[in-house]
Amino acid sequence: MALHVPKAPGFAQMLKDGATHLSGLEEAVYRNISACKQFSDTVKTAYGPNGMNKIVINHIDKIFITNDAATIVKELDIEHPAAKIIVFASEMQEQEVGDGTNFVIIFAGALLEQAEHLLKMGLTPVEVCEGFQLALEKTLELLPTLTCHEIKDIKNNAEQLVITQAVKSSIMSKQYGQEQFVTDLVLKACTSILPEKTTFNVDNVRVCKILGSNLYNSTVVNGMVFKRTNEGDITKQTDAKIAVYTCPIDITTTETKGTVLIKSAEELQNFSRGEEMVLEEQIKAIADAGVTVIVAGGKFGDMALHYLNKYKIMGVRLMSKFDLRRLCKSVSATALPRLTPPNKEELGYADCVYVDELGDTSLVVFRLDGKDSRMSTIVVRGATDNYMDDIERAIDDGVNTFKGISRDGKLLPGAGAIEMELAYQVGLYADTLPGLEQYGAKRFAVALEGFVKILADNTGVKSNETLAELYSQHSKGNKNAGFNIEPKGSSLIDVTKVGIVDSYLSKFWGLQYATQAACTILKVDQIIMAKRAGGPKAPGGRAPDNDDDA
Repeated sequence: MALHVPKAPGFAQMLKDGATHLSGLEEAVYRNISACKQFSDTVKTAYGPNGMNKIVINHIDKIFITNDAATIVKELDIEHPAAKIIVFASEMQEQEVGDGTNFVIIFAGALLEQAEHLLKMGLTPVEVCEGFQLALEKTLELLPTLTCHEIKDIKNNAEQLVITQAVKSSIMSKQYGQEQFVTDLVLKACTSILPEKTTFNVDNVRVCKILGSNLYNSTVVNGMVFKRTNEGDITKQTDAKIAVYTCPIDITTTETKGTVLIKSAEELQNFSRGEEMVLEEQIKAIADAGVTVIVAGGKFGDMALHYLNKYKIMGVRLMSKFDLRRLCKSVSATALPRLTPPNKEELGYADCVYVDELGDTSLVVFRLDGKDSRMSTIVVRGATDNYMDDIERAIDDGVNTFKGISRDGKLLPGAGAIEMELAYQVGLYADTLPGLEQYGAKRFAVALEGFVKILADNTGVKSNETLAELYSQHSKGNKNAGFNIEPKGSSLIDVTKVGIVDSYLSKFWGLQYATQAACTILKVDQIIMAKRAGGPKAPGGRAPDNDDDA
């Protein structure tokens, strides 16, 4: 008979076998800080226009080559619970602003690194967090006073230069060298669909990536572009009236099985002719309603294609229900569930629907030249899929920046100028605090300095000298002094003259999310992990089907 081995007394006695329990500063807090610092250091080198790319291979062996922190975080399956908190903060930044995810991760990591020094000096996590919170409140109070531009009306032509600078600065961090061309594409796409009354929707700017040629052959199309070919013989319709169906364009089959007894050849001919006549009547009725293009979510039958060609109707099949919805929105059509003739309200309109070919890729283009276009598509060309994916991410950042400006037109000086000014001002404010919170506030300022250091390090410049020069300028009241990444000339520039600006919303939310994440991690004093559930692992090699993804 086996002897019963008693468990060690204490907290572990209450847990099942295989559970892990860590507590105290050494085991829990410092471990969490160490994990978050390592995670922050990973994306640090990807910050700024001279940031390095990362090769990330995800769980289904797809390769990503990018310096976009949002993509790196999304594809790295991070398991550490403390690092996950920073991931959640960066995801919230992505949803709220659409840009500045790297800022959140780096700043949260810098705050935790500074907190570690204070904890080793003998301060408690609560005192450190109080210092951080006071510094954050002061920072958010200072931010509106440091704006360098404010865009009142995004449709005003006089303010187009400032809007261009804001979008260009955002794209520059992803595509340094091609930023002007990509900015022109983004602004052309965004301004063509700018709504009169409602807010700007990011989803209304689509990206269609076509392999071949180079980036400078990319164009903007008012309307939608699909990587499909047409069904039937008709390849172009001008002033097209469009009917959209979610069902197949074919002879309708009955829901129940039935048996037909045919006694003669004549009955057999009449039976098949009856089906053909029903289908012809349906398509003739659709043609009589003025329809020149049919778009369907299901397949086109051979007999249906014959009648579509007969009545000079162009057929297009879209596999994705999301694409069908977007097309309906773009051409102002209503998707019909059955093959019935549409009325005037259900018909969509496009100036031209035609089949085109770029490289060896067939395209169907729905073009709307009028001002009432609700969708625009940027057709991106490039040599490799990875390169085009990176361009798409840069475009996404530019479109999100445009949306941010349409919500709040305040812009801050970029190139590290705003971080340095905040670090200088918060450092002065920390000296006025009476209690132990001043140490936390001081370290908050040191964490803000880190961004200029990272920009300098990634550019290959001595960061400490640059930092000293910038501090000197900001102490003299030159709040727009930033770091110059160009090799020619001085290492400092007046960012308002060069036109490097940051979105106010990006910094406003980024500072809050990063500080909240850092304080949440610091206030953890125990980590209790239950034993993992048994059972076989899910088979790899295939991603789960996601109907919600679009």
